[in-house]
Amino acid sequence: MNKAARGVLLVLLAGQLFGCATSRTLNAAKPGAPVVYAGTRLDWYSLNGGCCPLDRFGAEAPRYVGLDLPASALLDTLLLPLSLAAALGFSLGVSGGL
Repeated sequence: MNKAARGVLLVLLAGQLFGCATSRTLNAAKPGAPVVYAGTRLDWYSLNGGCCPLDRFGAEAPRYVGLDLPASALLDTLLLPLSLAAALGFSLGVSGGL
C-alpha cells in the first residue's frame, strides 16, 4: 500500500473514531437536509453556535467539532461528485448505510 492510500485510509479511520460529521449526515438521510458538503456545514454550523443541528441536518454534531472539521472537509471533497449528483436528482443506483 503506497503512502497516499495509507493517508486516505488513516483519515477515514480517524473520521470514524471522532464521529465524523460527514458520515453522520450521510447516514441521517433526512429529507430536505443539505447534501453538498453536509458534514463540513454541520461542523461550521455548530462552531458558530447553531441551535438545532438535528432539525436542520438530521444528525448531531460530533463532540470535538474543531478537530472534525478538517477531516469532514476532506471527506466531503472526496465525495463531492456523488453529493452533487444526489443534489441534482440523478439516481446512481447506490444504496447502503446502517
